[in-house]
Amino acid sequence: MKIRLHGTADECTVAAAVIARALDVVAQSGPYPDRGSSRLVRVYLDARLNTTKDHSDE
Repeated sequence: MKIRLHGTADECTVAAAVIARALDVVAQSGPYPDRGSSRLVRVYLDARLNTTKDHSDE
């Protein structure tokens, strides 16, 4: 799966960590700043379903 995160650098860092708990993240880009004076960035993740993680408590 291709996932794009869009937010502040801190938000994207936290979101990527949360996603990594549920999915197998195989690649993560660095932050790409938005154009202009925006403080937002984009981070791209390549992930796949991870059948070895236990989600029985969710």
